[in-house]
Amino acid sequence: MSEGRELKLSRRSFFKATGLAAAASLSGGTVLGGLAPQACAAVAAPEWESHFSACDMCFNKCGLVARVQQGRVVKLDPNPKFSKSRGMLCARGNAGVAQLYDPDRLKYPLLRAGKRGEGKWKRIPWDEALAMTAEKMQEIRTKYTPCGYLFSAGADMQSAFVSRFAEVFGSFNVTSHESLCLISNNRAYLDTFGEVPFADVINSKYVLMVGANRFEALVTPDSMDLMTAMREKGCKLVVLDPRYTKTAALADEWHPIRPGTDMAFMLAVINVIISEKLYDAEWMAEKTFGLDQLAGHVSQYTPAWAAAECGIPADDIVRIAREMAAAAPQSMIYPGRRTSDYEDSTQIRRSFAIANALLANWDRPGGLLAARAVGLKGVPYDPPWYDDNPPDRVDAGLAPMMFEHEGSFVLTRDAVLKGEPYPLKGWFVYKTNPMATAPNRAKTIAMAEQMDFSVVVDIAMTDTAYMADLVLPAPSYLERLDPASGLQGSSACACVVVRDPVVNALYESRPVFDILKDVAGRLDLGEYFDFTIEEYRTRQFAELPDAMEALRRDGVYYNPSKVYGLYEGKAHKTLSQKIELFNQRYADMGLDPMPVYTAPAKVPNNQFRLVVGRNAYFTHGSTQNNALLHELMPENTLWLHPDAAKALGIADGELVEVASSVGRGELKASLTKGIRTDTVYMLTGFGAISPGLTRIHNVGASISALLDDKVDAISGNAALHTTFVTVTRKVAS
Repeated sequence: MSEGRELKLSRRSFFKATGLAAAASLSGGTVLGGLAPQACAAVAAPEWESHFSACDMCFNKCGLVARVQQGRVVKLDPNPKFSKSRGMLCARGNAGVAQLYDPDRLKYPLLRAGKRGEGKWKRIPWDEALAMTAEKMQEIRTKYTPCGYLFSAGADMQSAFVSRFAEVFGSFNVTSHESLCLISNNRAYLDTFGEVPFADVINSKYVLMVGANRFEALVTPDSMDLMTAMREKGCKLVVLDPRYTKTAALADEWHPIRPGTDMAFMLAVINVIISEKLYDAEWMAEKTFGLDQLAGHVSQYTPAWAAAECGIPADDIVRIAREMAAAAPQSMIYPGRRTSDYEDSTQIRRSFAIANALLANWDRPGGLLAARAVGLKGVPYDPPWYDDNPPDRVDAGLAPMMFEHEGSFVLTRDAVLKGEPYPLKGWFVYKTNPMATAPNRAKTIAMAEQMDFSVVVDIAMTDTAYMADLVLPAPSYLERLDPASGLQGSSACACVVVRDPVVNALYESRPVFDILKDVAGRLDLGEYFDFTIEEYRTRQFAELPDAMEALRRDGVYYNPSKVYGLYEGKAHKTLSQKIELFNQRYADMGLDPMPVYTAPAKVPNNQFRLVVGRNAYFTHGSTQNNALLHELMPENTLWLHPDAAKALGIADGELVEVASSVGRGELKASLTKGIRTDTVYMLTGFGAISPGLTRIHNVGASISALLDDKVDAISGNAALHTTFVTVTRKVAS
């Protein structure tokens, strides 16, 4: 396809820009590697200083080596001893240098000097900024109780300090990016197995990947391990996705499933495995609860019925079920990260988890693995009690199985806009950009406008920062001292990483820990931040006396641990203490104890379903403005099937307007047979409203402005595939 040719050209220009001569990469155009370890040694100049670090361009925290020359980072290489990323560094990782030296970076504290969103700012000194933050927080706490302040943080090694501050400040209202991302998936597996698993894809013989796009939306080590399993070990990959992604292109089979019917397919697979007795009866009797109830429940969900729902022939459904069962326990329905899809996403993901249980793949090679202990010690604290607080979060009770420490951003936003059950008038945001990632951007803007005082700590003037009262500049991960973090990942490792600054912090940037420590002191909460990061690390490593030496020597610490059989003789964290095919807790709460299929709403005439997906260059809405990554993909386009485009009179590359019930946007059409005729797709993160993001300001369309804001009924996770749009050719004026 033309997309592949364009990607290869961009890939060459990327390596030219970064000065890389060789790279480990996946076929199909997806960049997956920096220099191989041998090449690193070959090009390293003697005068370079080398410093270990852990990448922060996405959530994977891959190990790297920063090459520093005369106080400036000139190159980033993969850490060959970091097994989670298999000694590789992707395009985003290489682009960390461009983030560090980006002229768009925030340089000093900025106070809003005009109307919110007008773009007028006043530079102020740090002491004034911190004093103002403490003063405004105290005013809001006094007027509205501590719960009148909302705290939102992204995935980061210092985000735990935001939650800590919120708790000692007295606010229950904390939201994470995960409630816009993977909470429904986590909820489903937690409520089936008692914990969220890791996929041992490198040892799998058969992987069914539903919606996930692992060769573009990179997760280490799964992206690399899946390729290794396919090329070197003969693993079969079957992909169900309405888009012909890079993963679909490299798979053995691609089925363009009708969006919203994943559960229908999975229930039919379960039906086949049970009715044909393709499961390990002894293992199921020992390890699972509710097989008889499940057998009765799925008898109605036949392959013929599912074929009519999802558009995949019944013979293929039966064949795939039999093939997975034959490969079991070294087979799986891949459980990995995917945005929440629909209002029944937890139950959709429950059907995936139950099918995995029928493959008897839990805690076994090639299946789903339990988390292993990395040995880091927690640093407990006893927060104060506030008698004047309301009884719970503002979104409490709106989703029965919400994670309290994650919340639901969408439901919290609704509560803020309604002012019920109580007012929420302050907002502290760190390293997350809900203006670009949360559905229905108009509502997020309205939420920001209702705040008495909002503070954003970030590295750039994001759209969320642009709507704030006070913006505080944060350092990049290459300039920052972080606490230790434990990482999991397939059979690769249970390891620990830290970050030390490899260069001095630029401009007036300060880490969020220093900001919170200062503000806590001004609010008489200093005792809860009475430590340095170094002291915090020492407490974390109290039971790992060899960790710091290993980190200094190798940039990573591995805690030797058993990989398989962790649950031998161990009870699951469920009511039955087994893998729950029939969930007793759900039944007690009046929820469906087994997934019940509801057909998705039909696409209205002359409209399309808008779907969300990721690629290898961008992390949600955070890296589109990066100079090197922007060169690879300077704008987003609308994927549209040629047959649908012909009916609308739209040619490839023409400007179109996309409109939904909540917003509109303009971008170019990209005609491709790699998408269903009833479906359209665009990348996240473009169409920024902030002029501070100079490369993507008003470039392309914002998907957050188009997506409606429904949520998963059980977890409160944003449901991002429920939006219908019209597509209209723009006529030149």
